[in-house]
Amino acid sequence: MNTAAKLGTYALGLAVVFGGALGLGNAVGSDAPAPAAATPGHDSHAEPATAPAGAAIDTPGGLQVSDNGHTLTPLTGAIKPGEPTDFRFAVTGPDGRPVTDYQIAHDKKLHLILVPRDLGDFQHLHPELGADGVWSVKLTLPDAGAYRMFADFEPTGGEALTLGADVLVAGDYAPEALPAVSRTASVDGYTVELEGELVPGRSSRLALTVSKDGKPVTDLQPYLGAYGHLVALRGGDLAYLHVHPDGEPGDGRTSPGPEIVFHAEAPSAGSYRLFLDFQHEGEVRTAAFTVHAGQAPAPAAQTATRAPKPTPTKSDAHGDHGH
Repeated sequence: MNTAAKLGTYALGLAVVFGGALGLGNAVGSDAPAPAAATPGHDSHAEPATAPAGAAIDTPGGLQVSDNGHTLTPLTGAIKPGEPTDFRFAVTGPDGRPVTDYQIAHDKKLHLILVPRDLGDFQHLHPELGADGVWSVKLTLPDAGAYRMFADFEPTGGEALTLGADVLVAGDYAPEALPAVSRTASVDGYTVELEGELVPGRSSRLALTVSKDGKPVTDLQPYLGAYGHLVALRGGDLAYLHVHPDGEPGDGRTSPGPEIVFHAEAPSAGSYRLFLDFQHEGEVRTAAFTVHAGQAPAPAAQTATRAPKPTPTKSDAHGDHGH
């Protein structure tokens, strides 16, 4: 089945399942699984955002499969846990055809983020674009369950977008609580300290300081145009936050560590998961944090039921994010 036929079948399938309310979601066709509900019922990690009656709502990125005439369309069939998969997807434009022309942002045309809905894992990938507008990347999703994919891109002549869709991995699935709130993360002998608070409704400063064996790291390496990249996701609905890096390599004022500064915008009170990518000695690593914006919940709600999973260290599973 060619790409155009897959996209058409996909749209028809979801029109039946969702009544046209959500647009495109999980792909269907001769090589795809039956579509599933966009939110598989794991929403206990954050309070929902609210707005006064009549107020305009600025929808966070990643909550919609379609925005500004563009739609994210997964094209891969069944995925088995722990097995390498040739993952394929497309972004269709207002004309219904796959987009083939993208602006380069942070050295890449598109950044792909994949997380399980309980935010216990993280992958940041950079797929390849085919001439037919289909993106492809080799990936391995370690566990069964519901994952969320985010495509962060800017079509030529358009505005930057972050679209999201669910990806299902066959097998038994029991969502777990977020790891406990912490100001310190460790990965491969590195320690990262977090300073600053997420503040609901406005941008706030977050500073992350990297050390190794108790010594500050002052020679971080540029990776995708920055010394560090931060992805921030809200627990529950997995809203994708706007994160702005402060400065860039070569600007005459930004030092290569130990401190990396960002400005993040939290849309509501609640729990959030932060994933910092940084490169040192030729390898990209990720430090992960759980934080809370606004009034903290009762202590019992912060108690994790598991230890954080080891952070992947493969350089092809990381990248940048910063709008």
